[in-house]
Amino acid sequence: MRGVSVPSTLKIGPFAVDPPVVLAPMAGITNVAFRQLCRQYGAGLYVCEMITARALVERDAMTMHMITFDEGENPRSMQLYGVDPKNVGEATKMIVDENLADHMDMNFGCPVPKVTRKGGGAALPYKRELFRRIVRAAVRNAGDMPVTVKFRIGIDDDHLTYLDAGRIAADEGAQAVALHARTASQRYSGKADWSRIARLKEAVTSIPVLGNGDIFSAQDALDMVAETGCDGVVVGRGCLGRPWLFRDLQAAFQGNEIPEGPNLGEVAEILRTHAQLLAAHYGEDKGLRDLRKHMAWYWHGFPVGGDTRRAFAMVSSLQQLDDLIGQLDPSIPFPENAEGPRGRQGSSAKVVLPEGWLDDPEDATVPAGADVMHSGG
Repeated sequence: MRGVSVPSTLKIGPFAVDPPVVLAPMAGITNVAFRQLCRQYGAGLYVCEMITARALVERDAMTMHMITFDEGENPRSMQLYGVDPKNVGEATKMIVDENLADHMDMNFGCPVPKVTRKGGGAALPYKRELFRRIVRAAVRNAGDMPVTVKFRIGIDDDHLTYLDAGRIAADEGAQAVALHARTASQRYSGKADWSRIARLKEAVTSIPVLGNGDIFSAQDALDMVAETGCDGVVVGRGCLGRPWLFRDLQAAFQGNEIPEGPNLGEVAEILRTHAQLLAAHYGEDKGLRDLRKHMAWYWHGFPVGGDTRRAFAMVSSLQQLDDLIGQLDPSIPFPENAEGPRGRQGSSAKVVLPEGWLDDPEDATVPAGADVMHSGG
């Protein structure tokens, strides 16, 4: 493990985040079950799936179920999405008044077309005044609850927004900012440009700056801190099928040796725990269906045959899962080729934007029909 100067304990408002590691909110992934699983492996901050401001205010049933937190989850961290400052302000006030969360992160990083075509997610920071009003509405209604802001480098290489976004967020009272070091047009492809995190850290000095992008191992996190000077890291795809990454990160930031990866039997036990947690949250049928998308990530790099993998990907009950696990050789060690990138990568693409979106960055008009109802991204 290469040495690095480890940052002091990350503070977000009144909360100490030690180690300085945040689980990124991921649609369809960071529900209460997955957060519980990750929290078993190390301290830090674990953010729930994206919640839409309008859906929360209207008490959409699916959204209200998505904001479930485990009894031991502290602080309870929620990510809020909104394009209309009014809806964001009302949703934030509701979160505070009804004690729904202890920390609120704001989503200005989502690159998917159904979000950006409404002016949301990674498209929004280009509209500097609208971005400012949304952050202001959140902070002013949050009271003592800390608000943080996550965003990308920009829409594309010709429309970079991250430095303005960082300064505006700090000016409006955000307690920290996080930069996914890719443009929206990159989506999850190519390589994250960590030099942009360093530039943001130079530009924003009054609050913590967190780095996100291409952290697939504990050493990656140490390297990011060393290269950029960031105050902490945000981990997304790197922990898919690998919740023990948080154990490795905790060891790394404490200056200890990083543990060896689990053998196949241990991975199967972790998968089984994940299944139980999902079944408790959704019911067995829906919970096991939700687990299916995780299977390829858990078995990544292991010599698990194609027929067995397909059977795991169709699992529908805990008993069926147990039967399949019983067919595995638990002694198979963690393979070297299980390291490295995982999760969606895809390719870069032109960002879908509202008509005329790039005409005037100071225009604070909320696009018609901007605030979608569905939570989760």
